[in-house]
Amino acid sequence: MSSAAKTPATDAVAATAKTDASGPQPQPGVGKAVVLVSGGLDSTTVLAMARQQGYECYTLSFDYGQRHRAELAAAERTSLAMGAAAHKVVALDLASIGGSALTDMSIAVPEEETSGIPVTYVPARNTVFLSIALGWAEVLQAQKIFVGVNAVDYSGYPDCRPEYIAAFETMANLATKAGVEGQRLTIEAPLIHMTKAEIVQAGVALGVDYALTVSCYQADAEGRACGKCDSCRLRRQGFQQAGLTDPTLYVCQAAI
Repeated sequence: MSSAAKTPATDAVAATAKTDASGPQPQPGVGKAVVLVSGGLDSTTVLAMARQQGYECYTLSFDYGQRHRAELAAAERTSLAMGAAAHKVVALDLASIGGSALTDMSIAVPEEETSGIPVTYVPARNTVFLSIALGWAEVLQAQKIFVGVNAVDYSGYPDCRPEYIAAFETMANLATKAGVEGQRLTIEAPLIHMTKAEIVQAGVALGVDYALTVSCYQADAEGRACGKCDSCRLRRQGFQQAGLTDPTLYVCQAAI
């Protein structure tokens, strides 16, 4: 049985992870950080960056009714591999409100580039995720929340922009006991101005094993990518532009 199978996605109890002795270790005085992880390329790179800065990282994923569960397994896998202090999965039901190809199986995932905000946008997803991360950060007495949003090579999602992150951080410090009492909370989005190629290069330099990650919007049960969706296209272009080999496994490798 896989590690992911042993930790049900509906379990909101933190699973203690084994520290990777070969990776960057938390530095005294740096403190704790909550890191949002999806099992994909961007969030895994952010986790590596937070670890490199010396934070004791507590990773957080969501079982929110997404199309596939392969990303949840990848999130746990990458968290364990990169020495997270604990990994938590919170169950939500964003599928009940629908409105996205990632939560409503009647809406097809687009396999060609489209104009405007695509149907893979999940209404208010980052706001919901960051709000829960904010709550856990207060409980942990962590003053940093790391998130892998990107405003350069992305699909046009409104909740991936710098002004959104700045607005959420302002709200976080108005709405929490920690913020009101002077323990300022910071939302760290280190990838926000980076291209996908720059993200890949940064992750490789930090020792990220991208073979552990799953980026595809419609990966199969084994985590193999479709090679056709926006996420697959952006990932593939990033590795090509970085001059590096993409370790992604595809449902149909010959078609890529």
